[in-house]
Amino acid sequence: MRSERDLLAKNRHIAGQIRYASQGRQVALFNLIGSPGAGKTALLEATIRRLREHVPLAVLEGVQATDRDAKRIENAGCRVVQINTGAGCHLDASMIEAGLRGIAPPRASIVFVENVSNLVCPALFDLGELAKVVVLSVTEGEDKPLKYPHVFRAAEMMVLTKTDLLPHLDFDAGRCVACARQVNPRLDVIRLSATRGHGVDDFCGWVQAEASRAWSRVPERSEPHDCREGES
Repeated sequence: MRSERDLLAKNRHIAGQIRYASQGRQVALFNLIGSPGAGKTALLEATIRRLREHVPLAVLEGVQATDRDAKRIENAGCRVVQINTGAGCHLDASMIEAGLRGIAPPRASIVFVENVSNLVCPALFDLGELAKVVVLSVTEGEDKPLKYPHVFRAAEMMVLTKTDLLPHLDFDAGRCVACARQVNPRLDVIRLSATRGHGVDDFCGWVQAEASRAWSRVPERSEPHDCREGES
């Protein structure tokens, strides 16, 4: 449909502006996508507690209703902007643009986007992110990457969460990873338990490495006008 094409084209344009501005300000934006209950918020809580003393952090929290997840992020010690979408099933670039203006991330900072919980619509919308992270829990199906291939194909990282539950489940983690890499052979994978702490350091290391790699490509004097610190 033409209206859908126009909508996606407008979104890509805004996402391009976000990406350019974020690169200039050395703001690393990570887009977390997953089903309800996959463990995105728990992953962010554990990540924030490990990284908050080392790098400025912020979260854009996308959900249809309530501010419960935003309060969890705030209690973990991180700045957060709540984005309620109502009946909307995804965040779009215009929402991210407004959220970034609200938090005004400083230079050399990391911003996590916790997208609205589903594996379909969020995969279609570029948010100007440095990387997409698909979050999948061991309480979901092993073949989910084959059923929802677009998001796994678009992602740079898959985080397999709640691995502490594996002894109690009929879930083959190796088969799940194989399904994901059948869709995207270049997909990085980290297995972790946010509640037990296993694998969280690996995820934090990957985030920092991706951010540092992006920052190293930016000339120091680059200063685009968006995503900047607040003006007086």
